[in-house]
Amino acid sequence: MAILTAAHLASFFGILGNILSFLVFLAPVPTFYKIYKKKSTEGFQSLPYSVALFSALLLLYYGFLKTNGLMIITINGIGCAIESFYLFLFMIYATKEAKIYTTKLLLLFNVGAFGIMLLSTSLLFKGHRRLSIVGWICAVFSVCVFAAPLSIMRRVIKTKSVEYMPFPLSFCLTLSAIMWFFYGFLMKDFYIATPNILGFVFGIAQMVLYIIYKGSKKEAVPEAKLQDLTTVIDLQVVEMQENVKPEGMTP
Repeated sequence: MAILTAAHLASFFGILGNILSFLVFLAPVPTFYKIYKKKSTEGFQSLPYSVALFSALLLLYYGFLKTNGLMIITINGIGCAIESFYLFLFMIYATKEAKIYTTKLLLLFNVGAFGIMLLSTSLLFKGHRRLSIVGWICAVFSVCVFAAPLSIMRRVIKTKSVEYMPFPLSFCLTLSAIMWFFYGFLMKDFYIATPNILGFVFGIAQMVLYIIYKGSKKEAVPEAKLQDLTTVIDLQVVEMQENVKPEGMTP
């Protein structure tokens, strides 16, 4: 009789994490279908997709440095392709000002910050030390991304409306955080496991708020809308993406 080992269980949770993270990456599809149909980005912002791409690039690099990093490589490779497509489509239909802003974001995050990190860690560090430093960078960035829902949760409490916090997305993100926590724990990869503890806590808090305020009839303030949470960074990450209504404020 076959015996389940930690490696087998890690692969199981990694596969589930890949599936859930893929679904999260696909969350913005309705948004971009709307952009395609209207031939305009209207008030939607490119910032979430630029950050999501940066997150996927970081974790993809970490996955290549790591032994047995296939699960991390696959989902973040897919994530890079999906986020790049979103940004390409955004650039086609964006206004001149939005195109300039998006170009600056890409140069800042995905060329500048990622390039500096890639060169510095490649030239200055080797072996396990390089892996450790890149892992810490990924973990810190993941924590920052997981903290993003605080503004949405505060808005829900203030407006007593869950309009801007869809339950299915919060549920999928919570499950994703659980899967990647167990994957990291079983693989003894605490750069992956630790940030997802925070992702799980915030996911549960969002669902509790949804249950509390789901029956409220109060109209929400037309501000930034938590429509997409694409990266991960938790592997998902899990990428939290906020879209803004045409009359909304820039996040």
